[in-house]
Amino acid sequence: MAKLIFTHNNGEEVELPDDSPIAEACEQSGVPFACTEGVCGTCVIEIKEGKENLSPPTQEEQDFLGEGACDERLACQCRIKKGQVRITF
Repeated sequence: MAKLIFTHNNGEEVELPDDSPIAEACEQSGVPFACTEGVCGTCVIEIKEGKENLSPPTQEEQDFLGEGACDERLACQCRIKKGQVRITF
């Protein structure tokens, strides 16, 4: 099981199966969502720790955030592969 930690919510932790999308957990924790397709950018999150435990950025993320974006991701596009990821928004 992987663990998603929300730093803005007093360290709320959510366990997810490995290789799971994080969108639903993020939405329940208060991350705003609009299109869920990776084009509006409403669900931008900042990765504080564990970015290596997320899936690689999708083409939609690269198009919206730029190829060099290292600490920002779109929650609607991410999957947590394993381990622990700490985010804020």
